[in-house]
Amino acid sequence: MSVAIAADLTARARQSLGASHDAIYAMVAAAIARHGAGDGRLVDVGCGGGGLHRAVGARCASYCGIDAVRYDGLSGDVEFHCVDLDQPAWSLPPAAADIVAAVETIEHLENPWAFMRQLAALAVPGGLVLVTTPNQLSGLSLLTLLLKRRFSAFQDAHYPAHRTALLETDLIRAARAGGLEVLEVTYTLAGRLPLTPWHVPRALSALAPRWLSDNLLLVARRPHA
Repeated sequence: MSVAIAADLTARARQSLGASHDAIYAMVAAAIARHGAGDGRLVDVGCGGGGLHRAVGARCASYCGIDAVRYDGLSGDVEFHCVDLDQPAWSLPPAAADIVAAVETIEHLENPWAFMRQLAALAVPGGLVLVTTPNQLSGLSLLTLLLKRRFSAFQDAHYPAHRTALLETDLIRAARAGGLEVLEVTYTLAGRLPLTPWHVPRALSALAPRWLSDNLLLVARRPHA
């Protein structure tokens, strides 16, 4: 099923290129394995070109991607729904997934709290909800905020694709407000050194993950009751 997508939304979606850093997909894949949820149905919200499908799709019983546009990189074999994620009506029924993942998507939206409620509604009771976003509390992001009065991932070049900068506490509050049980917040252990194209060595990032990771992941569960 598809919906009419406004031209400005399509342009914003295309600006993101439909892809994220491999370290983000690896972080999500590790969390799915860690919480023993790899054999169910995965709904990838904001699926882009299917990077998460390539990282974990083979471990899941089935995969469904939803996004504002269908990117060229997404396999033609996967189930796909064209959806304006800022709108309340999506083309999937409630409790449609054992795993609901939104990789680098929530920052693109106008109402993250409403979005989190929709993610929670998509999960079956006991299902996982995984949400990644840029880490606003990294050293790079805080330095950029100090010098440019904008977070690192929210510069003029990122707008209007990146709209809403969320702190770790914001994700936790939105998840709990959506009725989810927060299990953990984890980090990519991949962070760019300020003023350079180089990344901090992973072993060093592991010593201070919040300060030295460019992205974070919230893992939550929809309660059974």
